[in-house]
Amino acid sequence: MARRLTAGATLVLATHNKGKLADFETLLAPLGAVVVSAGDLGLPEPDETAPDFVGNARIKALAAALASGHPALADDSGFSVAALDGAPGVHSARWAGKPADFAAAMTRVHAGIGASEDRRAWFTSALCLAWPDGHTATFLGRVEGHTVWPPRGAGGFGYDPIFVPLGETHSYAEMTSAQKNAASHRARALAQLTAALSVIPVV
Repeated sequence: MARRLTAGATLVLATHNKGKLADFETLLAPLGAVVVSAGDLGLPEPDETAPDFVGNARIKALAAALASGHPALADDSGFSVAALDGAPGVHSARWAGKPADFAAAMTRVHAGIGASEDRRAWFTSALCLAWPDGHTATFLGRVEGHTVWPPRGAGGFGYDPIFVPLGETHSYAEMTSAQKNAASHRARALAQLTAALSVIPVV
């Protein structure tokens, strides 16, 4: 047997982040599913205790699927900087605090890089699709690039204003939604998920 999301099926996006929801509503449109967020359903946010993106995505997806009774998709993504030994990485959201202040988080990144000439950075997205019976499948996307300062652009969210993808001249925040979604870390992970949806084995 194979697992599929049929047109019109409900898919819970395991997030309370409105920026992430907006990104995924566009990216998931071709699947034909009815996307609702965990925030809209009033589901609690589970503790993200895993040491990596894949583990945290699985925690969130399983929690949403079990609580809602519908397939759930979770993304755990982060911004990593070579000069900071890969930080903030899985702690990207925590660097922004609560309520989130990404301007402060970006300033912290800039201060940490200091005079280093190594401006390499990358975004990683781990997607986990979970089903109410506990089955999961994970997919990983990554985009390389470099940091810029000061922040550029008013679009996007999170660390987008200080990241320019490899081969591009504009930051994520200077791109239109369509430009960013064409080759973002989430788009790359989602392309793998979409290709695999009809062949994910039932175990």
